[in-house]
Amino acid sequence: MKATAIAPANIAFIKYWGKRDEKLRIPANTSISMNLSAAFTSTTVEFSKNLSRHHIELVDEMFSDKEISRIVLHLDRIRDRAGIAQFAKVITKNTFPKGTGIASSASGFAALTVAASAAAGLSLSEKELTILARLGSGSACRSIPNGFVEWTTGEESDDSYACSLYPPEYWDLRDILCIVETKTKEVSSATGMEFAQTSPLWETRQNEIPERIAQLKQALREKNFQLFGEIIEEDCLSMYKVMNTQVSPLFYWTKTTEDCIKEVQANRASGTLAYFTIDAGPNVHIICEGNSEKKVVDRVKRILGVQSVLINKPSVGAHLIKEHLF
Repeated sequence: MKATAIAPANIAFIKYWGKRDEKLRIPANTSISMNLSAAFTSTTVEFSKNLSRHHIELVDEMFSDKEISRIVLHLDRIRDRAGIAQFAKVITKNTFPKGTGIASSASGFAALTVAASAAAGLSLSEKELTILARLGSGSACRSIPNGFVEWTTGEESDDSYACSLYPPEYWDLRDILCIVETKTKEVSSATGMEFAQTSPLWETRQNEIPERIAQLKQALREKNFQLFGEIIEEDCLSMYKVMNTQVSPLFYWTKTTEDCIKEVQANRASGTLAYFTIDAGPNVHIICEGNSEKKVVDRVKRILGVQSVLINKPSVGAHLIKEHLF
């Protein structure tokens, strides 16, 4: 059987940096995110008795050997669950560059999980799909449910899953994604996270997160954009302080990253509320309400070094579609 799924990348408002269980990809803390309408992965999977091995292809880009090994492991995990022996042909395509801190592993493994599960004949609940996607890439579980999503850390595999807090149409927000770098980063998020707990600021961050989550949920509930924005910037900078001070410190930002941050601050000074957040990479997500979109976009497009801009609204999560890539 052949199946195709689309899954969005997501931007974490409360981020996770570090794992409680490396093998099961259980995060050190709960996180909250929003799915992105213009940054997504499409994946077609077909299991066939005519194949002697898995065939995996990324349209217009290349997977590394390590990435292929992770995909094969996930396919085999799904084959074992479905009780099938056939190998799979997988074709996948992104609307944005992978490996640059825009959650391509999240959208990629979410799309792979939904498509491969359907192609293998599995019928899984949303919760089960989030758990399965998490085993491929932790943040992939957040790309399964719709809209604004919470990923609960949990103690064991079965209670570390994601669910929707609000549907996409709940709040008319924009994620103005400023792409300042398209090259794959030298140190992946997965590798960088292995050293998170070596930072002297690690414990402080972990202690602060529960209150930050409570405040963000309040901001979402009340649609209090100023409170919302202040919290997401605070959490972003908190994560980067850990990254910058851990053993083998990470410095993903570029000058253009910093210029985008300054532009956000200039927007606020001129009366246009906008806030930034950045995952593990140089590219900047500028969050604003829908009525501020044009002003924000017009200004960031003038920043030297911004290669392109993706305008995202809150999006539905991973889902099957009828159109196949092969």
